Amino acid sequence: MQRLGAVAIVGASIVLPSSSAVADLRLCNTTQGRIGVAIGYKDGSTEGWATEGWWNIAAQTCETVYKGTLSGRFYYVHAVDYDRGGDWSGTSIMCTAEKSFTIKGVQDCQKRGYSRTGFFEVDTGDSKDWTIRLTDPGEGGKPK
Repeated sequence: MQRLGAVAIVGASIVLPSSSAVADLRLCNTTQGRIGVAIGYKDGSTEGWATEGWWNIAAQTCETVYKGTLSGRFYYVHAVDYDRGGDWSGTSIMCTAEKSFTIKGVQDCQKRGYSRTGFFEVDTGDSKDWTIRLTDPGEGGKPK
């Protein structure tokens, strides 16, 4: 599959010139096509990790994919380009499903009826909000 670029940028204030405090994880689709996005995050349950998807994000728009103050340092993203094919993926394997999902735990995906999917890691440091920008090939960084 074609690999597409991703760039992570700190701070919703860079994206949202607002005087009110916003603390979310946002994802911006700066491509010319529609994308589907899944995220993985530490959820505090006994399973430890959860994955959620799919957010359908139109070209040149942003969506909040995790609401509230970021409680963890690492978040994981997998996205697919619906219009042109290709994906943004990585080496961190987590569970996904074909339709809208929330999955607790990242072990034994296939045994539980889910797909094993590669996610790329986003290190938010100590930030309480973060914006990720997914770009067309040649426009910026690549997932790690």
